[in-house]
Amino acid sequence: MVAFEVYDLVFLALFLIFVVVFLSMRRKNLQRQGILFLYKTKLGIKFIDWVSKVCEKPLRVIQYVILISGFGLMIGIVWMLSKSTYLYLTTSIAQVIRAPPVFPVIPYFPKIFGLESLFPPLYFTYFIVALGVIAIVHEFSHGIFARLYGVKIHSTGFAFLGPILGAFVEPDEKRMGKISKFKQMVVLAAGTFANILMALLFAIVMALFFTNVFTPAGVKFSSYGLAEVPMADLTFVGNSTIEGYVELSANGKTYFLENNYWDISIERGLEKTVVYEDTPAFRHQMVGAITEIGGRKVNDLEDLRYVLGQYNAGDEVTVRTAVLEPGQGTVAETRTYTFNLTSNAEGKAALGIVFVPNSATGFAGWVNKVFSEIKDPFTHYESSWGDFGWFIYYLLWWIIVLNFLVALFNMLPLGILDGGRFFYLAVWGITRREKVGKWAYKIAMWFIFAQIIAMMVRWAFTFI
Repeated sequence: MVAFEVYDLVFLALFLIFVVVFLSMRRKNLQRQGILFLYKTKLGIKFIDWVSKVCEKPLRVIQYVILISGFGLMIGIVWMLSKSTYLYLTTSIAQVIRAPPVFPVIPYFPKIFGLESLFPPLYFTYFIVALGVIAIVHEFSHGIFARLYGVKIHSTGFAFLGPILGAFVEPDEKRMGKISKFKQMVVLAAGTFANILMALLFAIVMALFFTNVFTPAGVKFSSYGLAEVPMADLTFVGNSTIEGYVELSANGKTYFLENNYWDISIERGLEKTVVYEDTPAFRHQMVGAITEIGGRKVNDLEDLRYVLGQYNAGDEVTVRTAVLEPGQGTVAETRTYTFNLTSNAEGKAALGIVFVPNSATGFAGWVNKVFSEIKDPFTHYESSWGDFGWFIYYLLWWIIVLNFLVALFNMLPLGILDGGRFFYLAVWGITRREKVGKWAYKIAMWFIFAQIIAMMVRWAFTFI
């Protein structure tokens, strides 16, 4: 994908030039607000008016769903932020994930923050297309419900912050302030509701695309064989022939552990530590998706179990793997390993690898389960469209993820976001006292800032 990165950077440069030329030629429609440049037009206003009139009845029904979704998203993002803060302050997650706990979602952020193993690459092409979908749908939804309630739309347009593009709809603020709190809250939550709908729509599109274009072509494993060993049982600790690991002995068996995790275990005085077992897969540092064993094709876990079932522990085999690009499904290289099989707990032939299922629970667990029915996390897939198939797949993936993230983030009770005024109006409406609404909003804002600061400070101390 190096060639695509070159194209992407060229596209980024051309896009910047286009933005500068475009804005300089249309200065009369351009306004500056702080670091943002707003390009105002009447584009889309007739469409907003038309939708609000033609779809008035269904919109009147949906308004209640939108209000509920607004509260749900706000509760969800506050809970997620609080849980993240708790994990950062009480566990060693900051040492495991070296990226800052709060960072901007900008092009190439997985590469910039070393998160390539967790996220696929976010090329500028992906970013600008996803952002265009998100911004237009989000802002037009605000406009449609504002018109539904009789609020005039003065203008629409685009917001520019360097290469980052956004959209906006400018309602009549005086009229907006005169409609009921319920209606104001629906207008505020309409954008995030639309983003959730977009995420669901593109998820269906991605599922249909994936099932028709991709086929199983290998098995991806989670880790080498693992064991938990009491520190008191260790009888030998020494340098390993495998770079980056220490060799351990306990109860007559040999184990391995990364140098940094060994240091953490000692520093924290842990009673037990999780180590790698002495297996052929670990000894040979086997990496990648398993595509062949002994010349027999392995497409999925069922194939892997069947092929291994034809061997006995101690048999010599040749294993071929496809090493994937970090965070991607494309193959970077193929490797071949030859070793003797070990045995598992049942005495059957084994490679010494494990498959760790996703442990997420609740809504995240449900989403993962549904997604796993379409794309098995332990299966490597090949695209019948080549690299272009992966390009479309990851473009759809980012459109889904960014729509969902924007919906969540926008409902944080902060003044610059939709959730700020939504929360203020909600408290005001419930208590019927505006002062209480303002007071609650300020408390919520400082509560969120305190959590963000606490996580950032904890992260910073990992480098000391």
